[in-house]
Amino acid sequence: MSALKNVLASPALHRAGLTATLASLVVLLAACGAKEGAPHGGGAPGGGMPPPEVGVVTIAEQAVALQTELPGRVEPLRVAQVRARVNGVVLKRLFKEGSEVKAGQALYQIDAAPYQASYESAQASLARAQANLTQAAAQAERYKPLLDANAISKQDYINAVAAQKQAEADVASGKAAIATARINLGYASVTSPIAGRIGRALVTEGALVSATEATQLAVVQQTNMVYVNFTQSTNEVLRLRKAMAAGQLRGAGDGSAAVRVVLDDGTELPRQGKLLFQDLTVDSTTGQITLRAEVPNPDGLLLPGQYVRVRLSQAELPAGIVIPQQAVTRGSQGDTVLVVGADGKPEKRQIKIGSAQGTNWLVQDGLKPGEKVIVEGFQKMMVPGAPVKPVPWAKGASAPAGAASAATPAASAASAQ
Repeated sequence: MSALKNVLASPALHRAGLTATLASLVVLLAACGAKEGAPHGGGAPGGGMPPPEVGVVTIAEQAVALQTELPGRVEPLRVAQVRARVNGVVLKRLFKEGSEVKAGQALYQIDAAPYQASYESAQASLARAQANLTQAAAQAERYKPLLDANAISKQDYINAVAAQKQAEADVASGKAAIATARINLGYASVTSPIAGRIGRALVTEGALVSATEATQLAVVQQTNMVYVNFTQSTNEVLRLRKAMAAGQLRGAGDGSAAVRVVLDDGTELPRQGKLLFQDLTVDSTTGQITLRAEVPNPDGLLLPGQYVRVRLSQAELPAGIVIPQQAVTRGSQGDTVLVVGADGKPEKRQIKIGSAQGTNWLVQDGLKPGEKVIVEGFQKMMVPGAPVKPVPWAKGASAPAGAASAATPAASAASAQ
């Protein structure tokens, strides 16, 4: 305070500018307050800042379904190539391209006039054959008692019976001809063999189609449930089998392995599929095994021929540790995380990670249950080695202001340790 009185009494107060004098007064007042322990400022006790809050996850062992991500291709459950089965000119197209059709629904109408005529001709031939049969049967019936009375020769009777049997054969042939004519007449109306979505029309009205060439008219595909075919390395399959045989992993069940499909934009379909089978033959050129999954597709997001990513859960780790990927800093020296110690200070920890499990990493070594790993808030740790305040991290929650959302800030904070 004596220094303040000297300044007030000094002639410099009158010669210097008012601004410089006021600045000197502020500095001296602050110094005096600091020396005399005056309660200035809004900091923590002792004049320090409160420890920054960081989002952490507490390590705990849990059952982890080991996922393998593989490329796959979508295949429809059923495919029907609608082709012409009779010759003729297409008169009408009876469907809308790209629409859903039902089994048995009419798709095309081929000119049926020639087949209608053939059907009526077959009916007439059958009627003639039936008339001849009636006459031959009556004659054979008359000749039988005459043969017993030796009124006719045995050869005449045999000829009458043969004529009756020939007439019966003509009737059977006539019935078959009617059936054939009826089938061809029905083929003039082209129907869908299965229910599904029909593509574009491959012929138009007026086109001449041929049964000999089996002219393709359209394609119907059943896509409400689709197959996804993919391949897996033989080495990976053998590794999983050995691990399960050693008791390190549990099998996901025969034919019950869960399958998730990921689209090109990274979106995972909400409905999971199931693994149908695993081929027993290894491709000699690639060393891969073919697998097939069945996936529900009521929304039509999966299209035949589309390439997707398949997340397959074939085994389960009974006691595994997973952490969010954003908590890990990956570098040439290895993978590291920041662990909050007992004194509240973050420390750099070297870990060994395994496969990716969605947005998490499977940790193979370096972490123990109960430890707290920092996930977000790296940019708040301005002073290396300073204590932090850990708060539970919620997945999907918005990060606090200034918090890091990637591994780059984590790397800068870790390098400062």
